[in-house]
Amino acid sequence: MGGKDLKFNTKAIHGGQIPEKAYGAVMPPIYQTSTYAQTTPGGHKGYEYSRSANPTRTALENALASIENGTHGLAFGSGLAAIDAVIKLLEPGDEVISTHDLYGGTYRIFKKIFEKYGIVFHFVGMRSTAAIQSKINKNTKLIWVETPTNPMMGIIDIKAVATLVQGKNILLGVDNTFATPYLQTPLDLGADIVMHSATKYLGGHSDTVVGALVVKDKVLADRLYFIQNASGAVCGPMDSFLVLRGIKTLHVRMQRHCENGKAIAHFLRNSPNVEKVYWPGFDDHPNHDIAKTQMKDFGGMISFIPKGGSYEDAIKIVESLRVFTLAESLGGVESLAGHPASMTHASIPKEEREKSGVVDALIRLSVGIEDSEDLIADLKQALT
Repeated sequence: MGGKDLKFNTKAIHGGQIPEKAYGAVMPPIYQTSTYAQTTPGGHKGYEYSRSANPTRTALENALASIENGTHGLAFGSGLAAIDAVIKLLEPGDEVISTHDLYGGTYRIFKKIFEKYGIVFHFVGMRSTAAIQSKINKNTKLIWVETPTNPMMGIIDIKAVATLVQGKNILLGVDNTFATPYLQTPLDLGADIVMHSATKYLGGHSDTVVGALVVKDKVLADRLYFIQNASGAVCGPMDSFLVLRGIKTLHVRMQRHCENGKAIAHFLRNSPNVEKVYWPGFDDHPNHDIAKTQMKDFGGMISFIPKGGSYEDAIKIVESLRVFTLAESLGGVESLAGHPASMTHASIPKEEREKSGVVDALIRLSVGIEDSEDLIADLKQALT
């Protein structure tokens, strides 16, 4: 079941799903098996070995394709395993352009793993497509976009970047982890590949690690399926089941994440103890108009700098929080706080980090779905 005729809330629950054939189970069972009986060599029911395909993972992959308005979904052992598969589409000498405000793990896999194999990476400010255009040459094969970016909440115009590479044999990949398909669908804006750390909002309960890719083009899908199977970085059936279950409540959770995010962003902006707040919903946030156009709402991710802007102050604040949990990751039902300079972005050299605004005092919040009054009271006591 599924298709573009269904509205998002319905697709989140039913998209790409078919009734289970054996007993009519409403939720796809967890097929906890590595291999499948064959009647003759090659005589099977579509499954022979669970690295290549597993029915629970197939159900998740179909759901992923449905909610992103794609035709082919692929699930991996983590978001970085999904990115790894995308970069394996390239050859030595190929060039990649990405944003300088990039998740630390993505930066690390680009620079520390793939650069030594002869792939060239350029990091530019992507708020304006002119910066991207200046780096495009005959060797450019991939533009990798995050929007909103992690952790500066930078907004990149997906449609404008897609127009820039039209007819140039350059793939456009978008990390849609922060926004989720509830807020934006990059394939509809011209992207070729959408990536998720499904660990985050899609799973939604901080209890699994999964990555995802969604595409529309069958030739590209087949190349990625080959890499997925050959490299083997797939997620297991239990993880597939947990993310599939998470997707079914994505729409109701995202609505509350957005409501709470808005309330907390405004509280922080009005606090005398806060110097700067980064949230795409503010009228004066860079590229706010683009966020308003390409996103349905502004999400539950916020970054801010406390007054004084010192490393010590930031550490003291995150250590003082009681409802927010100091932890890596984001996108769960519980509110999390992080210190990017020492946690998620520690793998980026300080000089590079600070070019994009990731200063030592920056605090990143993943606003959960608790009562906003409790979250604001917690921030108030930690800030004072």
